[in-house]
Amino acid sequence: MADHYEVLGVSRDASPEEIKKAYRRLARELHPDVNPGEDAAERFKLVTHAYDVLSDPQQRQRYDMGGGQNGGFGGAGDFGGFSDIFESFFGGGGAARGGRPRSRKERGQDALVRVDLDLKDVVFGVHRDIDVDTAVMCETCNGSCTQPGTTPVRCDICHGTGHIQRTVRSLLGNVVTSQPCGTCQGYGTTIPYPCATCQGQGRVRARRTVSIDIPAGVDTGLRLQLPGSGEVGPGGGTRGDLYIEVSVATHPVFSREGDDLLATLEVSMPDAVLGAATTIEGLDGPVDLEVRPGVQSGDVLTIKGRGITPLRGNQRGDLRVGVHVVTPTKLDAKERGLIEEFAKRTKAPAPHLAEFHQGLFSKLRDRFRNG
Repeated sequence: MADHYEVLGVSRDASPEEIKKAYRRLARELHPDVNPGEDAAERFKLVTHAYDVLSDPQQRQRYDMGGGQNGGFGGAGDFGGFSDIFESFFGGGGAARGGRPRSRKERGQDALVRVDLDLKDVVFGVHRDIDVDTAVMCETCNGSCTQPGTTPVRCDICHGTGHIQRTVRSLLGNVVTSQPCGTCQGYGTTIPYPCATCQGQGRVRARRTVSIDIPAGVDTGLRLQLPGSGEVGPGGGTRGDLYIEVSVATHPVFSREGDDLLATLEVSMPDAVLGAATTIEGLDGPVDLEVRPGVQSGDVLTIKGRGITPLRGNQRGDLRVGVHVVTPTKLDAKERGLIEEFAKRTKAPAPHLAEFHQGLFSKLRDRFRNG
């Protein structure tokens, strides 16, 4: 690609006026109406493109900094320059290009609300009524933006089209430009008597109650989408969506691992030796437990189907209870004597290293992690 400065025959530090002069001279010489030759037509394209780049301060700066020989047209990321030139001739904005006025009705924004839950709420799900500060339809004008009994009036300036066309003289001749109408802001109509309640917006701020059934199995960070429950749009436009972000509070007794509930059961040394039956209070009612004789710290008792109902499905997880045998630390003389007698009778070996068991360390790690 030829250098733009060389194409126009100017130095790299040429002023904008010098660039414009060079372009006019070459345009008169090479214009197809004056010089119909193929070479002249090709040179005319190069001259015009070079002028488009160097006459725009931003494009010229990018070109001087090595931003591509095309000065803004070389890659997919540079089409903004072409868009700017196109809009300078044909106007910007959808209303101007499409020839149709803008609609006052627009879709409302989405809204996000955070909801705090207890772990118990997650087991089966819970119903909540949530107060949301949001935009609602104006009851006075019902979204029309006008005072009751009045209607929008067609704009006298653009005659309801929403845009205005002007003829502009340029170096290439007369060009018709189209821009949004400044009087009606491109809507094609004006509102001489806006609604006093909503100030012509078609909506007002208010507190609204939203009822939602939060399913079982949700976890912190999960977002639930309620389509059409967000803000009403300008001009009484359709509602956006409402997103409910869940935060589950930490429970003092139970913790969660997937769809299972985890807990720790403290067992006295006699109960660990002899075994015992007990009842604990689960998140959804009493749970009967059977502690077998000789249970060890780190053993896990599993109660099927007493965990959390999954988010997708109905097969509840399990309640897993880790055993922690509590060794007494304060004994009176009689208790100490009984323990010593027990030790003599059992002839238990002295503490010693035993065969390595990976499972034991896994249980200890799990207990520390979930403790």
